[in-house]
Amino acid sequence: MTDTPCSIEAQLENSLREIDIPPRPVILDRISAEMEKDEPDFNHLAHLIAADVALSASLIKITNSPFFGFRGRVHTPREALMLLGLNVASKAIAGIAMRRAFPSSPQLERFWDASALIARLSGWLAQRVTDRRLRADDAYTFGLFRDCGIPILLSRRPDYFEVLIEANHDDSRCFTAIEDLALPTNHAIVGSLLAQSWWLTDETSVSIRLHHDLATLNATTIPPSLNSRYMIAVAQLSEYLLQQHTQRSFTQEWVKLGPSCLRLLKLNDEAVAELLTEATLILEAED
Repeated sequence: MTDTPCSIEAQLENSLREIDIPPRPVILDRISAEMEKDEPDFNHLAHLIAADVALSASLIKITNSPFFGFRGRVHTPREALMLLGLNVASKAIAGIAMRRAFPSSPQLERFWDASALIARLSGWLAQRVTDRRLRADDAYTFGLFRDCGIPILLSRRPDYFEVLIEANHDDSRCFTAIEDLALPTNHAIVGSLLAQSWWLTDETSVSIRLHHDLATLNATTIPPSLNSRYMIAVAQLSEYLLQQHTQRSFTQEWVKLGPSCLRLLKLNDEAVAELLTEATLILEAED
């Protein structure tokens, strides 16, 4: 059952007391301020990004990814901004900044790499299976931030890793319900808080909070919005395709949510097999 407003408010208050959400990076504030101008100064923004060598390199790498399908290759932050546009570029930079907000570790590096691939597959699938009703940049952002509550909890709660293992292997109970039993919150609530704190759209924040909720995928009324349901279904399908391609990091979420995702997206098993073939080519080009 979907949470009531009262229970959601209580969960948010508990999470705020218990969890330290990483602050919004200054670079995002500067980009937002520039985007609000009638005529954004691309040269000024490119200069800000170029001052951070790692950020600049990451943005260029993302822009040149085969997931975006651009014919030419970019070599400078300004070229990346011009090709992506400020809206998409700001979301890509938010994802880069999120990764840098946490200490580096082999475990988290694998998590971030998988999240980046899920995000890029989500952007591709949004154009491929939703008749463009879901914007590719919205799908990309959601895929990138969907599970951002996991590294926050891993860094704040030493016992969370065991909870995560249990939730990943349970084929019947809701993922977040298992977290709620062990913690005062769950990664979907925490991720939603970060999305709000970093000024992502309300729709993205709500979708993050509900992305393990079967009732949301099966809903026939609004709210939640159809766009939110598409975001959740597309990202879940992206995760499934990635797992099938890599043959690792399997969970039980496709068992629990997959049939509802396919109904919403109007896909059958044959269509999924075709998408896997296409996704494999894209993922191999990324390697």
